[in-house]
Amino acid sequence: MTKVIVGMSGGVDSAVAAYLLKQQGYDVTGVTLRVWGSDEEGDSRCCEIDEARRICEILDIKYHPHNCTSLFRQNVVTPFVDAYLEGLTPNPCIECNRYVKWAKLMELADIFGAEYVATGHYAFIEKLANGRYTVRKADHIAKDQTYMLYKLTQEQLARTLMPLGKYTKDEVRKIAEDAELPCAHKEDSQEICFVTEGRYTDFICEHTDKKIPEEGNFVDSDGNVLGRHKGIYQYTVGQRKGLGIALGYPAFVTRIDPSNNTVVLGTEASLLCSSFICRDVNFQSIPVPSSGASLRCLAKARYHQTERPATLEILEDGLAKVTLDEAVKGVSPGQSAVFYDDNGCVIGGGIIR
Repeated sequence: MTKVIVGMSGGVDSAVAAYLLKQQGYDVTGVTLRVWGSDEEGDSRCCEIDEARRICEILDIKYHPHNCTSLFRQNVVTPFVDAYLEGLTPNPCIECNRYVKWAKLMELADIFGAEYVATGHYAFIEKLANGRYTVRKADHIAKDQTYMLYKLTQEQLARTLMPLGKYTKDEVRKIAEDAELPCAHKEDSQEICFVTEGRYTDFICEHTDKKIPEEGNFVDSDGNVLGRHKGIYQYTVGQRKGLGIALGYPAFVTRIDPSNNTVVLGTEASLLCSSFICRDVNFQSIPVPSSGASLRCLAKARYHQTERPATLEILEDGLAKVTLDEAVKGVSPGQSAVFYDDNGCVIGGGIIR
């Protein structure tokens, strides 16, 4: 039987992924990556080892927990904290997928002699006619997670199985229920897995030795002072609530400028953006295009956005310019933009600069 390592979180998605693969004849081993949590810092929502072990016992598959807290801190927590201190809004799950989850699962697969790794993500792995691998949107668009997977490499994709792409969440829960798995109706985690208590701003202050940004000015687009803010790390582009300022009209954060410690406020209309630059661009469905090349695509700049027609222009030094046919709100530096083709396959993506 072909061996596969399944990343087990203790939740229903990874449990059903393991169950389906075993039903398909794979020799399955469950692995939980302990990425965060200690007696002092609380337990991580992503590392519920006892529940994952119990699921593997029920499925009669081998199980191994693995500690990778140092790798997680280096590749996810520290960049997350640093990004907020610089006035950016990061996507920690995207970084975790490539540099922690897949990196460690593939390392363990090699140790255990497994050909594949697998997860409970809602997506498909596609091998295209050009020989490249990519992720394709799940059939149930409301649960599609391809946005979070755009950084995966060709080597990682070639050795990955994602058995949940064709299912709805209700169908996955029904499979778990029929298999008498205790996680069948467990709620999905909705928060950042390593911010286990309090606000993310408190977490940032507790997990950095860098200087915390001081209070500064709220300004309008012309630089006129409107009031005082509590520190740039406490705000994100598009934010409306919790600003602590009354201007007589609904005010939104439209830009954060760490160079002069200001937070720019404006109307909702001023959030509209039709073009932006991405850095650290990773391509999946196509080889890296040459500088100056351009192509049409569908692009989105946030996880819950709908893709919009756009032109992608390749610049130098791993940069790309995205020009949307129609301006959208919610384009925030530090977030990722992901580019799709008409078949729902990920062309690539990058971090908004």
